[in-house]
Amino acid sequence: MDDMRFDGRVAVITGGGRGLGRSYALLLASRGAKVVVNDAGGTLAGDDSAASGPDDSSPADDVVREIIAAGGEAVANTDSVATPEGGQAIIGTALDRYGRIDILVHNAGNVRRSPLREMSYEDFEAVVDVHLRGAFHVVRPAFPVMCDADYGRIVLTSSIGGLYGNHGVANYAVAKAGVIGLSNVAAMEGVDYGIRSNVIVPAAVTRMAEGIDTSAYPPMGPELVAPVVGWLAHETCSITGEILVALAGRVATAKVAETPGVYRPSWTIADVGENMTAIRDDTEPLVFPVVPDGHGDHIRYSFAMAARQSDELNHA
Repeated sequence: MDDMRFDGRVAVITGGGRGLGRSYALLLASRGAKVVVNDAGGTLAGDDSAASGPDDSSPADDVVREIIAAGGEAVANTDSVATPEGGQAIIGTALDRYGRIDILVHNAGNVRRSPLREMSYEDFEAVVDVHLRGAFHVVRPAFPVMCDADYGRIVLTSSIGGLYGNHGVANYAVAKAGVIGLSNVAAMEGVDYGIRSNVIVPAAVTRMAEGIDTSAYPPMGPELVAPVVGWLAHETCSITGEILVALAGRVATAKVAETPGVYRPSWTIADVGENMTAIRDDTEPLVFPVVPDGHGDHIRYSFAMAARQSDELNHA
C-alpha cells in the first residue's frame, strides 16, 4: 500500500493552478501537505488578459477550493515569479501562513514560439523571466530558510527542449537548460543542510501543448508525472543533483556524459579534425555525479589523464 505522506510539510508550487502544477498540488495536499498554490493566471504567452475566470477567481483560487473541499489545507497566491518581488511574496506567503517551507516545486511556465531568425528580444526575455529567472526568484528566498531548518526539497522543471532543443523555442530551450545549472548548484550547496534539489523533465498533454497535434499520442495525462514529483518532494527522496524524465508512463534519468577523450601535449587545428573519431568515441562514457563534486571530478580526471599520458610519453 502506498502510504507515503507529507504531514507537517509545507509545499510551494508555482504554476499550480492548471495542468501539471494543479496535479502536483492536489497530490501533495491529499497526502497531508499544506500547499501554497501559486498561479498568476493569464494566457499561455504570459500576459494577464485571462487572469480571472468568469467568477473573477484565479486558477490558484480554484485549486485551493478543490483542496479544501477534499479536506486538505491550502492557500492561494497570485504573484508573478517573473520578478524578484513576486518570488519573495510567493515564499513569504508560505512563511506568513504556515511558518515554514519544506518543498519548492517551480512549475510556472509560458510559451512564445518564433523561429530563431525572427525571435524578438521581448519574447526571449518574457519566457526567460518566467522559467529561468522565475526559478531563481523563488529558490533564492526559500534556500536560506531551508538551510536554517536543515531540510528542504527543491524540484525545478526543465523539458525535452532544454535537453535537446526544438524548433521555434530558443527562448524556452535556453531557460529550461539554465534551470539544470541552478538545481545543480542548489544540490551542491544544500547537501550539508539536508536539502535535495533535482530536476523534472515532464511531458503531458496540457495547455502547454497548445498548437501541437497530439492525436497519435499515448496516454499522457499529468497524473503520470505527479507521482515522480511527489517522490522527489518526499523526505525519502534518495537522490540530489539529478534529472528525472517522466513521459507517457516512462520514468528515466537524463545525465550529462563525456567521452574519455584524447590527450596530446600540443594540438594543431588539423590534429583536432584528425582525432575527431577518437574524441567522439562514446563506447565508455564518463558520468561525474553533481554531488559530491562533479565539477572537481571533471577537472581531476582531465588533469590525471594529462599527467598519465605525459609520463608515458616521457618514458617511451
